[in-house]
Amino acid sequence: MTVNEIYLDGFRNYNDVTATFCSGVNVIVGRNAQGKTNLLEAINFIATGRSFKTVSDKDLIKFDNDSAYIKTMVESSERCQKLEARIIHGKRKQFFANDVKLKKTAELSGRLTTVLFCPDDLSLIKDGASVRRKFMDNCLSQLRPGYLTALLEFNKLYENKTRILKDHFDKPALLDLLDDFNLRLAERSAKLIYYRSAFCESLTRRATEIHGEFSSGSENLAISYKTVGNLDATGKKASEILPFILEHQKEHRGAELKSGLCLTGAHKDDFEVAINEVSARKFSSQGQARTAAISLKLAERDIQYDDRGEYPVLLLDDVLSELDEKRQTFVLERIKRGQVIITCCEDTSSVPIPNCGEIIKVENGKVVSFVRNIMTNNEL
Repeated sequence: MTVNEIYLDGFRNYNDVTATFCSGVNVIVGRNAQGKTNLLEAINFIATGRSFKTVSDKDLIKFDNDSAYIKTMVESSERCQKLEARIIHGKRKQFFANDVKLKKTAELSGRLTTVLFCPDDLSLIKDGASVRRKFMDNCLSQLRPGYLTALLEFNKLYENKTRILKDHFDKPALLDLLDDFNLRLAERSAKLIYYRSAFCESLTRRATEIHGEFSSGSENLAISYKTVGNLDATGKKASEILPFILEHQKEHRGAELKSGLCLTGAHKDDFEVAINEVSARKFSSQGQARTAAISLKLAERDIQYDDRGEYPVLLLDDVLSELDEKRQTFVLERIKRGQVIITCCEDTSSVPIPNCGEIIKVENGKVVSFVRNIMTNNEL
């Protein structure tokens, strides 16, 4: 899968700008705050329907503009496709595929798949559970069209149930709605847990292999999926998970009403990473945690390849400068196939990127120059 070009108008600091990419390794260079990351954000936005930098879409619109527009030309399995996004102040964002308006954001799933690796991901191991849930959600939303729909429905139901639990003291009639919300929330939870459990099985296989290579066999990485009530969801269908969720809700109903908190559901999910059978979150060194985080992101890329038979577009946002030479070398050796788009400081000599197909220089929201090599890494 490749992004052949992207056109931006009114997105972040870009107005009427086109950038083209080769099918191999592309390096975006420039000083800080010139718009390098914004290019990656736009690509990832049209793949996933959301920004990895902000929760508010209005932040994506250039200052003094009323709207933002993104257009990409994507090639997958020898088929070209035009994807567009429109973000307008005060209106819902809109997405189009080959000039046809998509009814739901979930319809973007699979049209352009990406794996993003940014400096924040280096804390994937040490941070709280919400970061690892987001990691699972980002990958599964691209792999499984039904996942994003279930996730969006779950989030809305969770917000509504939480409002009932907090407001029922002053408005007792709200409790008449609780059973219905409990059932629907449990159904969506069971579906999310099913997908996440299966994903963690694949993640374990791939990340364990990668981490073993990374550590030269000195460390064994293991991943265990954790959900509500210590349920072992391995190999279980959503229909088999649902009764357990409903029973857990029933047991915690009193505690929920008293605390005003939703205590049962997929919002409690996490996965635990262990290195040599010891919790990486609690006991790993900074170097170990970074190695494990890199293993997870590279495993995500391999999972998408296993599922689709082609590599997703790999987006590396200034992550190489955060790594020591050993980790840089390992990452660069693992990305010799598929399209890669890397942002770097202006001086790329400190990071020897092999088989670079194109160097794109960005300055103040403009593509000021590019150099394309004769051969890309996929032609070597």
